[in-house]
Amino acid sequence: MSFLDRMDDEIKRKWKFAEATPIQNQMIPEMLDGKDIVAESPTGTGKTLAYVLPILQQVDGSKQRTQALIMAPSQELAIQIVNVIRDWVEGTDMTVTQLIGGANMQRQIERLKKKPTIVVGTPGRLVELVKAKRLKMSDIEYIVLDEGDQLLSRDYRVIVKNLIEASSPNRHVIVVSATITDEIEIVAKKLMDDPIRLQVSIKDMPLTGNVVHSFIKTDARAKTDLLRGLSHLEGIHALAFMNNVDQLRMKEIKLQYNEAPIAVLYSDMRKFERQETLERFRKGEIHILIATDLAARGLDIDGLTHVIHVDVPHTIEQYLHRSGRTGRAGQDGEVLTLLSYPEEKDYRKLAKEFKPVQKIWYQGKLMEGNAKTKTQPSKQTTKPGKGQDKKKRK
Repeated sequence: MSFLDRMDDEIKRKWKFAEATPIQNQMIPEMLDGKDIVAESPTGTGKTLAYVLPILQQVDGSKQRTQALIMAPSQELAIQIVNVIRDWVEGTDMTVTQLIGGANMQRQIERLKKKPTIVVGTPGRLVELVKAKRLKMSDIEYIVLDEGDQLLSRDYRVIVKNLIEASSPNRHVIVVSATITDEIEIVAKKLMDDPIRLQVSIKDMPLTGNVVHSFIKTDARAKTDLLRGLSHLEGIHALAFMNNVDQLRMKEIKLQYNEAPIAVLYSDMRKFERQETLERFRKGEIHILIATDLAARGLDIDGLTHVIHVDVPHTIEQYLHRSGRTGRAGQDGEVLTLLSYPEEKDYRKLAKEFKPVQKIWYQGKLMEGNAKTKTQPSKQTTKPGKGQDKKKRK
């Protein structure tokens, strides 16, 4: 029997996919059977619906109490989860409320008085509401830690542990993330009842869209100019990653001086600045958004044409986590690495399974390295094209 056969008609009506993803096929039956779960699956593989659908099947909207809690490490991720749930509970008696920091707490208290079926929140605000006796944890039977590796890190571990232990003795706990280390798995198991471990790798995902993995050889100091040139490519909508937040801010200053359609996102930006930047990016006013892994946590942005590794990631998990943000939902995409010579050895190890294609930046165009041009001196592969940007530098 397929797990879909076990879902009620209201849930089936809103099913939006021709077939389930591997993590959904694994998680949903186990959650319906009441298992605690530690699940690992790459970014963009359907983890949110893998836990939302069985929760909607098991909670009862007619009961005036909050039955499920989903925790997220960032406000953006919490909002995205709420939007998904709202879409699925429309027309039912189930309700959902977001409880995030930076928002009006009194409004959240008023919403809690209505006993929403499901709440989605960030750890700090959840603790505030519990201490104020506005959120009754003892009623909560289902707890999900989305981006569980971050929620169970040392920064949040004690807070999350206390929230879980205050919930119903009959609770079910689900931990999901794109990466689960041995340490996080050990911590998670201490908070769970005989959990099962589920794991999906990028190799297990069906080949829907065509994702090209490519690289451009460049000097490290030329990467800013190269990003500026790439930002003028027609139709580009890219999320770019750097490893170091200090370098990110230095790059921001250089890019702002040249007025490129590029913006940066870092974790300690003020809430309204992050929201404004993301809104401009989604509208297409910004062509490339540069971030660190922490700042990009939980961002779910549709239609990314490219993921750009400005710096080569430290691990294969980091490479997959970043790269999985393009080529989603059957769309094509490209994962482009700006490769300085000292980074070549590490990059070859990370990308060997993807058979990356070498490309060059020539006269304002991104072309394969074997493209035939009359003049391709090596220096021109590391500088912006002679099209849009030359005029700006005069």
